[in-house]
Amino acid sequence: MQEVDLYPPLKSYLEGQGYEVKGEILNCDVVALRHGDTPVIVELKLSLNLTILLQAVDRMKISQTIYIGVPIGLAVLKKRRKQTVKLMRMLGIGLIVIDPKAKIGGVDVLCDPGEYKPRQVKKHTQRLLKEFQERVGDPNQGGTSMKRGLMTAYRQKALAISDYLLIHGNTKASIIAKSLEEPKTRAILYDNVYGWFDRLGKGFYTLSPRGISELPDWLSKSDFD
Repeated sequence: MQEVDLYPPLKSYLEGQGYEVKGEILNCDVVALRHGDTPVIVELKLSLNLTILLQAVDRMKISQTIYIGVPIGLAVLKKRRKQTVKLMRMLGIGLIVIDPKAKIGGVDVLCDPGEYKPRQVKKHTQRLLKEFQERVGDPNQGGTSMKRGLMTAYRQKALAISDYLLIHGNTKASIIAKSLEEPKTRAILYDNVYGWFDRLGKGFYTLSPRGISELPDWLSKSDFD
């Protein structure tokens, strides 16, 4: 397939919308004009990458109505359609999918150009601020792989409880909570997310074999003490 194969169905589609369409006007693949409207420019591409996006952004010096036209079945749209469309909207660029073999209905406009106003989700912002404020020190280097395990505020609290049990031995949850001034102690011990604790009886906990094994390594990465 070549980029020119995308032109006939796109030209037919735009003409059906009342545009006069011409190809290759001053390095623009497709230019469509309709009385009273700004020029519509479509760059025909067989893939999507940073170079193509930058080219489309550069076309905004000519018009604010810029589209990228790509063939149907593009791998990135199969795997990350939603994220790709969101990115195009953020850039203010339209995206058109074209089926060069379709005689009718071979053009699908996934998004139109326009100013992008993302909806901020307050609970996500609050969660970010909460984690930042509760995180003690700066135990993670930016760019650290998730596979290596990150030091979170929750893990730091679990480590503080583990360290207390290591020093004091079997202890009641209420005593640990009071000593560490950590109101979430009972929940952390009960949930036992990391498998570091063993429950001995009502309210009493100790370190599990796994906790004893993993604690030294995690304590070396923590700034809570």
